[in-house]
Amino acid sequence: MIVPIDLALLTLIVIIALVAITVKDLLSAIMLLSAYSFLMAMVWVEMHSVDVGFTEAAVGAGATTAFLIAALARTVRWEKG
Repeated sequence: MIVPIDLALLTLIVIIALVAITVKDLLSAIMLLSAYSFLMAMVWVEMHSVDVGFTEAAVGAGATTAFLIAALARTVRWEKG
């Protein structure tokens, strides 16, 4: 394991996770969660678990993002006011 890469990935993952749970826009939250999932795939690959990293990239960053965007496109936005 390469320590500087691990620390950089950990820092980015924590920042993205905190921003994703505090952002108000749902599309932004979906994109941040997709980036979070992609970074987690990189962590798995860096830990020499390529099969888990590939699955995380395919399911987490790929399919889940597509399903969340499709669900967001089918929702109606109402403004209170």
